[in-house]
Amino acid sequence: MSRAFTHSGNPAGAAGSVLRPVERWRHGDRRLLDDHVAEEVPVAFVYNDEPFAVMMATPADLADFATGFALSEGIVGNADELGIERIEELIEGIEIRLRIPAARAEALALRRRSMSGRSGCGVCGSELLEAALRYPPPVATDVRVSTPALRRALHELRAAQAVNALTGAVHAAGWASLDGALQLAREDVGRHNALDKLIGAMHATGHSAAGGFLVVTSRASYEMAMKAASVGIAFMAAISAPTALAISLAERANLTLVGFAREDGQAVYTHGHRLLPEPAGGSAGASSSAKRTDGSAPA
Repeated sequence: MSRAFTHSGNPAGAAGSVLRPVERWRHGDRRLLDDHVAEEVPVAFVYNDEPFAVMMATPADLADFATGFALSEGIVGNADELGIERIEELIEGIEIRLRIPAARAEALALRRRSMSGRSGCGVCGSELLEAALRYPPPVATDVRVSTPALRRALHELRAAQAVNALTGAVHAAGWASLDGALQLAREDVGRHNALDKLIGAMHATGHSAAGGFLVVTSRASYEMAMKAASVGIAFMAAISAPTALAISLAERANLTLVGFAREDGQAVYTHGHRLLPEPAGGSAGASSSAKRTDGSAPA
């Protein structure tokens, strides 16, 4: 059967959460309650009738997910090349059937074969590494973000996390205008999925990468930096740490990468010219000590 996944089936909660019984223990007392928990289901992407990938994801904003995944993974060059034929609920999970141009499908088939793994030759290993590590071209977009705007975006992103407020189990990715006003936010159990959903929503609503910056509630992994740079985002701020490979990619891709972003400071790892300093009389900027006061969500 097919349906539009706009609600989790939980009238009392947000899409992407469900109620489950839990026995809570507090100070020697035990109570049986209904608790909000995050949904996580297999979501299969099928391009031109050929299965490509299965992601464990929260079943909300699936059209945004499909579009953002195709764009950030380089499966299509623009959203006009992607057609969503149907989103179908199966016993095993959710299947999203998509249509892409023949040339894109051929390239995807080559990529699938490269990633399938062959043994017996050193060249094959290097081919697999090249397929796994994609370096996008340098970001051409240039923006400037003030530290007050960054603080505002972080504050508004926290307020926009409806599913996490109920469950404490999901990540969020947010798109803010250059003054820090949050324009869009998407949540998911997977940090990459939340970012893909946000990228899809940006395209659906006409938000350009040149008009704002990205804030995420996770660590800044290689994949997160790659997805951001692949769609032309120039500035990414994460509330947790980056990885070394993410820093290397951001440096090569002309992506400003900020970690440990807090209201009282941040750590700037690459292309710091895009972050404007605090106005005179403002609070102190980032320092290395900000790293160890991390109260961020699990990465």
